[in-house]
Amino acid sequence: MDDDKEVDSWVMYRNGRSPVEVGDSRVFMISCFAAAVVGVFTIFYTAFQWRRNINLSWMKAMYRLRKNPKARHQVPVAPHSWEVMSGSRAKNLNCCVCFKSVSSLSSLGSAAGSESYRCSICGAAAHLVCASSSHKDCKCVSMYGCEHVVHQWTFCWSEDPDQPDETSFCSYCEEPCNGSLLGGSPIWCCLWCQRLLHVDCHANMSNEKGDMCDMGPFKRLILSPLYVKELNRNPAGAFLSSITHGANEIASSVRATIRSHSMKHRQGDQNSGDSGGDTQNVDSPVEAIVETALQQPSANGTHKSEEDCNGGVNEEVSRQDNEVEKKLDKQTGFQRSGSINRKEESQVLEGKHRYELVDLLVDVRPLLVFINKKSGARRGDSLRQRLNVLLNPIQVFELSSSQGPEVGLHLFRKVSHFRVLVCGGDGTVGWVLNAIDKQNFVSPPPVAILPAGTGNDLARVLSWGGGLGIVEKQGGLFTFLSQIEHAAVTILDRWKVNIANSQGKQLQPPKFMNNYLGVGCDAKVALEIHNLREENPDLFYSQFMNKVLYAREGAKGIMDRTLADFPWQVRVEVDGVEIEVPEDAEGVLVANIGSYMGGIDLWHNEDETFGNFDPQSMHDKLLEVVSVSGTWHLGKLQVGLSRAQRLAQGQSIKIHLLSSFPVHVDGEPWLQQPCTLSISHHGQAFMLKRAGDERFGHASAIITDVLEAAESNHVINATQKRALLQEMAMRLS
Repeated sequence: MDDDKEVDSWVMYRNGRSPVEVGDSRVFMISCFAAAVVGVFTIFYTAFQWRRNINLSWMKAMYRLRKNPKARHQVPVAPHSWEVMSGSRAKNLNCCVCFKSVSSLSSLGSAAGSESYRCSICGAAAHLVCASSSHKDCKCVSMYGCEHVVHQWTFCWSEDPDQPDETSFCSYCEEPCNGSLLGGSPIWCCLWCQRLLHVDCHANMSNEKGDMCDMGPFKRLILSPLYVKELNRNPAGAFLSSITHGANEIASSVRATIRSHSMKHRQGDQNSGDSGGDTQNVDSPVEAIVETALQQPSANGTHKSEEDCNGGVNEEVSRQDNEVEKKLDKQTGFQRSGSINRKEESQVLEGKHRYELVDLLVDVRPLLVFINKKSGARRGDSLRQRLNVLLNPIQVFELSSSQGPEVGLHLFRKVSHFRVLVCGGDGTVGWVLNAIDKQNFVSPPPVAILPAGTGNDLARVLSWGGGLGIVEKQGGLFTFLSQIEHAAVTILDRWKVNIANSQGKQLQPPKFMNNYLGVGCDAKVALEIHNLREENPDLFYSQFMNKVLYAREGAKGIMDRTLADFPWQVRVEVDGVEIEVPEDAEGVLVANIGSYMGGIDLWHNEDETFGNFDPQSMHDKLLEVVSVSGTWHLGKLQVGLSRAQRLAQGQSIKIHLLSSFPVHVDGEPWLQQPCTLSISHHGQAFMLKRAGDERFGHASAIITDVLEAAESNHVINATQKRALLQEMAMRLS
């Protein structure tokens, strides 16, 4: 320390400065640095606000021109489909009417600001008091009668997680669409082709290329609005419903006005006129540029620009189907049973539709989407909104207790070739496959899986991944849809499970198995989880939390020896030969695919030798039977520290239960009284397998396209195509 003081003294002596002067200079330098930091921050903040105000002026000017009745519109008009949005989802979103933050409470008061709406189709947001006066610029699902599909340009109200980086350039000037530091034109996005466009480039693009939209990279998957025709079965009812809808809009406007006046009175001098007051203050140069950009002559005179093109997509209009809903609700579980007369069922399904598909081309391959928002990840609402943007909203169906897959399959009954995407878990996939079986398609559609469940075992086998997190890391839904378009068709064996007593009498309707069947300890854990889900559904809010609860229930059963007598209470027959159950077994599993409980390989398919058994395949019409010795054994299987014991392999399996045991089929558990479970081959389903890293994946995808084209051109028939696809799946697996 003394040496340091001597050095400082020597330096000050050489410089001729006192300690006080040195201290003052240091304070001065620190002050200058702090002032510089504050100055830079102020400059950047001012530039950001400048750019934001300019973009806001652009948006307000364009909306004033759009609301002008003399302005020429180039696209059909379609109302938004508003849904109540939670406060957490409202962050960083602006109202599409007043352009203020949706999550702000200061301008609307606590009562009105606490609720907001978001369109389930295009993603636009609005305040409660602004929704009724929003402009009808949503995605138009039907352009029947138009010459071609037109661009539907809309603002990018929020960041699109499915927009790849390579497409974030203006489709006209090819400049980046993230905007400059100091300002620049705001960005439009076409709701069909997903192309981005600077607003000030719109006029030049319209003059040079017109308004025709090719629907972008997913044109084969999108159901073109040119082939969608709105049904008008009852003109009197339609007239009455239009009066009712108009009355509802007037009542909503009156309520909004009363609420606005009450908030003004409550807040005193604070201004709360958000529904359009600020839209008057627009700089004239900006408005002039916008007017030039928007008021271009229409290239297609047949557009239905003043009509409501979305009809039943809007939830307000969809409530007019109450009679059909009541008729459907009386037929409990119609989607899972075959007791309804085919003609009556067809009439019920037709009553559910507000559209029909007409004049489809033979080479179209649209995608039919089913979403189960109650599946493990519980992200159905978000997936539906994102898929509504990328596809036609009427090809996206949400499954529920009152609406099964039959509704969507009936709408697509006239489509020669289409593909199905199931957003859910293994149980949802089985539900959709059962519905496809009932339709008796000449050429059944192949099924792809977006893994939104807990285990997602079938999705893993088909290379779609084990959860939504993997899909997001690989590029989101944009990349996923591209993979579906180039996926290969493969075959999946489906099995029927009959449940009968000792006299051979059926105890309940047969069940269908795609993945596996379990009796004993694993079914016990599944049943406990099922009961917990019924009692506390809020606990199952994510895939990770579901697995944690599975692990907790499994840990409880480690010390539980209620299944100690399992080997003496169960008899297993494979192809007529009784198989000995090991004495330490507490469960028997019958597997059709090579993934169990989130990726466990029960049959040890990585082994080079199989002894007296064959390698496992999901389309060889064979089942594999293994045993496990308790929940502790299941835990070791999960982390790769143990293996299941192979018992048998065959085409026909019988399991005789001499006592009550938990049973599950594809994760759907129940407590089964003494009976005989008979498993037999039911048929085969077409599935889509991701062609990514597979050895013959791309070749299989190309062969699939060739066979579909050959069937469309009547070179081969559906039976020949099915046989060729089955042979291809066997040879390339």
